[in-house]
Amino acid sequence: ALASTSAYPLQELTDREGTGEILGLNILGVSLVGEEAVEDPQRPDSRIRFVFDEGKFDFGGFSLPYPVPFRSPLFRDAVKGWIDVTYLSDRIRISRGNKGTTFVLKKED
Repeated sequence: ALASTSAYPLQELTDREGTGEILGLNILGVSLVGEEAVEDPQRPDSRIRFVFDEGKFDFGGFSLPYPVPFRSPLFRDAVKGWIDVTYLSDRIRISRGNKGTTFVLKKED
């Protein structure tokens, strides 16, 4: 995946224009867009934007490519997203993604 922050912006990583529905179907998960997706102005450096380039399923050394053409203009907006870091310490990071998923990550000892 490519990633972009306010400190390290990438031109390709613009805000999503659509919810992620493809032909009206929620295939890849629906994203927040527009007013629902506005970055918190009190925390301007807390958002990480990303776009997937490829994906694969790995089965113990045997891998299959994920069947979505990530770089196709038809799907490019659907594979964009963002993560807002809501809490960060030396050991824990809590983030919320553009589809409402909450991530709790613990640093390994």
